[in-house]
Amino acid sequence: MTADTPITQDMLTLPRKLPDSEKVNLIGLTRDELRAALLEAGTPEKQVKMRVNQLWQWLYYWGVRDFGAMTNLAKPYRALLDESFEIRLPEIVSKNVSADGTRKYLIRIAGGHEVEMVYIPEEDRGTLCISSQVGCTLTCSFCHTGTQRLVRNLTAGEIVGQVMLARDDLDEWPDKGAPKNETRLLSNIVLMGMGEPLYNFDNVRDAMKIVMDGEGIALSRRRITLSTSGVVPEIARCAEEIGCLMAVSFHATTDEVRNKLVPINKRWNIEALLGALREYPRLSNSERITFEYVMLKDVNDSDADARRLVNLIKGIPAKINLIPFNEWPGAPYERSDWERIERFADIVHKAGYASPIRTPRGEDIMAACGQLKSATERERKSRKQVQAEAGLG
Repeated sequence: MTADTPITQDMLTLPRKLPDSEKVNLIGLTRDELRAALLEAGTPEKQVKMRVNQLWQWLYYWGVRDFGAMTNLAKPYRALLDESFEIRLPEIVSKNVSADGTRKYLIRIAGGHEVEMVYIPEEDRGTLCISSQVGCTLTCSFCHTGTQRLVRNLTAGEIVGQVMLARDDLDEWPDKGAPKNETRLLSNIVLMGMGEPLYNFDNVRDAMKIVMDGEGIALSRRRITLSTSGVVPEIARCAEEIGCLMAVSFHATTDEVRNKLVPINKRWNIEALLGALREYPRLSNSERITFEYVMLKDVNDSDADARRLVNLIKGIPAKINLIPFNEWPGAPYERSDWERIERFADIVHKAGYASPIRTPRGEDIMAACGQLKSATERERKSRKQVQAEAGLG
């Protein structure tokens, strides 16, 4: 598959019930799906609304994984649930902790595939970077994940499951009867891990609606940021059906350069992408778009690039995150010099846009932006191979 190949929902996603399991996994079901499943399992129609609410709170507020511990349900009903359903999360294979406190998790999902997620602690927040696909179809030439073949979409349960696993590791589920603690270790989610979220739209939407539901994990939509490389037809849909904040992997100011860095640009060019982004704040009631811009030495970091960037986004409420390139083995690029990054940021800032330079986090454990790549799917490529595939050879 290439950047020009649209990924449909049915192509790469496993069913909610696995072939080797007779039980339906409750994790990842929407409220409507949970209601239908409970009715099919024998829950009386008059009770089903109450049962949905009870189960939802046990699963997503308390983080309970055992039907037997759901003490406000009668024992016969707990037995009925246990016969038909399971509560299954992905498995943490390994956890690496950086010197700066960043945590990188290798997660095993159904089928034995692996993805990575990263937790980044800061003074005023804790951000979890989650994955939406095993691998990626976009082949962005500066991104380590882009050198890994696309295997399949994650299910809604596997996406929500990452959030739940992180809360497990942070010991952040409330004890029963404890007052609600508004100070969260996991306060923000970014869909910036492995994969293109808008090529797995339905599952990402369902997972984020579960995360945002006020009776469970209850994160505000303004605490969730979805990052896309530019799947233009799905941008308006994201505004209407999810309503979270939007970030775009922009990285270049001409189609010629962006075609090499972000090949999906050949399908939807800069003009088409910016047209969709201009409408997003109005449709989603979001304040602004975040433009992500990785700083690549002698590729996209000139003064002329900075000036073109501010002209291109004129009229869009925006901030520009400047990302020092995070190198990985065989990478065909180098990080821009720090003085060059600061000069670029100064031009953008003087044009009236916030232009923070992202502090690289977790580089010592390959957890920084663009470095995620699962161990089992790793393909060892030489710098020359990667350059050739990027059209730079």
